[in-house]
Amino acid sequence: MISNTKCECGHQNRVGTVLCEACGKPLIELGEAGEVLEMRYDGAARRSQRANPNFIDQIWNFFSSVKVAIYLIILTLLGAMLGTVFPQVSTFINLQNPEEYYKKTYGTLGGIYYSLGLADTYNSWWFILLLVMIGSSLVICSLDRVLPLYKALSKQKIKKHMEFLTRQRVVYQGPILERAEEWIRRATPVLKKKGYRVHSEGAALLAEKQRFSRWGPYVIHIGLIIFLLAVLFRGLPGLHMDEYVSFPEGEAKRIPGTTFYLKNEQFTVNYYSEKELPKEFQNTGKMLPKLFQTKAVLYECTSSCEDPSKTPVLKEVARHDIEVNKPLDYKGLVAYQYDFDLTPKLRSVQPVLVNKVTGEEYGKFKLDMMNPKRSYTLGPYTLELKNKYMDFMLNDDGEPTSKSPNPNAPAFLFLVKGPDLPKEGAQFIYFPKQIDKARFQQDLINEKLGGIEKKLDLDVKAMSDVDFAKSTSFLNIRMDRAMPFVWTGLAIVMLGLVLGFYWTHRRIWLRIDDGQLTLGGHTTKNFFGLRREVVSILKPLGVEVDEKSLDNGRNQE
Repeated sequence: MISNTKCECGHQNRVGTVLCEACGKPLIELGEAGEVLEMRYDGAARRSQRANPNFIDQIWNFFSSVKVAIYLIILTLLGAMLGTVFPQVSTFINLQNPEEYYKKTYGTLGGIYYSLGLADTYNSWWFILLLVMIGSSLVICSLDRVLPLYKALSKQKIKKHMEFLTRQRVVYQGPILERAEEWIRRATPVLKKKGYRVHSEGAALLAEKQRFSRWGPYVIHIGLIIFLLAVLFRGLPGLHMDEYVSFPEGEAKRIPGTTFYLKNEQFTVNYYSEKELPKEFQNTGKMLPKLFQTKAVLYECTSSCEDPSKTPVLKEVARHDIEVNKPLDYKGLVAYQYDFDLTPKLRSVQPVLVNKVTGEEYGKFKLDMMNPKRSYTLGPYTLELKNKYMDFMLNDDGEPTSKSPNPNAPAFLFLVKGPDLPKEGAQFIYFPKQIDKARFQQDLINEKLGGIEKKLDLDVKAMSDVDFAKSTSFLNIRMDRAMPFVWTGLAIVMLGLVLGFYWTHRRIWLRIDDGQLTLGGHTTKNFFGLRREVVSILKPLGVEVDEKSLDNGRNQE
């Protein structure tokens, strides 16, 4: 514990102050007598040095420790390295069962890797916590040091204690023949010519230049904090997206997590002719695409965007022919062409509700695969859509679910209300494709749901009632609104590095006592350069001195 008393100059310093804030006299014994002073933070007291710290102070002391910051960075680097052992889940497209994939592909080690959550390292709670702790350490470390340093530098006293001057790294002492005030007056223009800002007080002088370089490390901290915040905020909804979405031809489909809709007006693919193919592909029967292009229109929803019972109002905002390496780009939302499928995809059907007993038909309705209505009224019956499964399957518990968002095996679960049915209605599942009806045994499922299949049925009466999309374009939708802040943070880091590396904070203190000149000089780095500069300043003032004799750092060598 550091215990300070009032300095002999009369200034009362706070507990933890190493050098008097007024005259610079050392307040505690700093090694051997005559040893060069430690000028870090100009000896100002820091909160982390507070005596008898309370709980909040202990937390502050923990995060203000540079050693703790280094440990946190090492742990984060080790965690990041573990995330590179096997590919991350985010690198795969539509991976349905990642746990099974890791076990089959990488064996037992892959299964353990996935079970520990390392397959999604960079989104895991512990990795994010480490980043938050590093950010907290940067903030607290900076505040703990920059505020005392700023106060010390902004309130510098011109006349310093003799021990402060003689224990600097660069020191000169020698007699002068002229009056102190006259010598100080002559020294002022010489120092200003070297770029120093000069302040004098009687027979004492303070010359300083490039103080801004002292803030270089803290500018770096600010940049790193902005960078970390941007990385963390990328996980928030609407700030980052990297999705692979299918767009059937002729359909305006909503881009997940946004208010934008994209319509694939027409998809075109051209293939290389046999003569254009490389020799290794000729006469092999393989077809290589020369160009595949999506004529895309981007819409923005202006109203009824979240109400499924209403048709959204769309406004066209962009139109572009998307090709490989020629994406659609609108206000940070970018759509890349990456694949296509020429297999016709079911878009909509118009089934008819039929009474199996009497054969009576109650009308037909249009059932859109991607955006079906929530309710349909057909004669005395009402069909309420309870759920839809685009790629129907039964999970391990025998419950219906969807393997993917694509309409490969669509199924719709309705709640039917009407005559001869329970008051609360009866559930009915419908598969538009005949092959799916047989494969998943639609009648058997409906029998388990309440036996409604014995009275009612849904069926498509003609192929003209089925609408297919001729082709499907697969686009990679990307959006990263946090990236400008990432680049801003990195730019600020570079600015801090330039400040710290290309400039140095130099100070020279002078005092003249009874014809005896005492000079002390300090710089953040390159003491040899400061020595040469002091020699060049003293020479036109009539003081010849050997450069090496100015070095007062023998005890540190």
